[in-house]
Amino acid sequence: MTPEELKEAVLALDSDAKKAFLLDALPELAKDAMQDQMFLMQLFPIFLGLLKESGIELSQLMQLASMFAPTDAVGQG
Repeated sequence: MTPEELKEAVLALDSDAKKAFLLDALPELAKDAMQDQMFLMQLFPIFLGLLKESGIELSQLMQLASMFAPTDAVGQG
């Protein structure tokens, strides 16, 4: 299956199936991608665009991220 065929198949799923696919596949896909700094720089503007479209502000995201930070990392900077 080509990347284009895979994209078409995923986009044809209903909303709940797309969400399930993302939650299932993203962690595994991200493992390889996170090793490539250049790819991360390509992905970051896409992620920010998604946040902007959803109405989530970057400050809200930072607050959410801080909630997931290990407790021993709080206050370290």
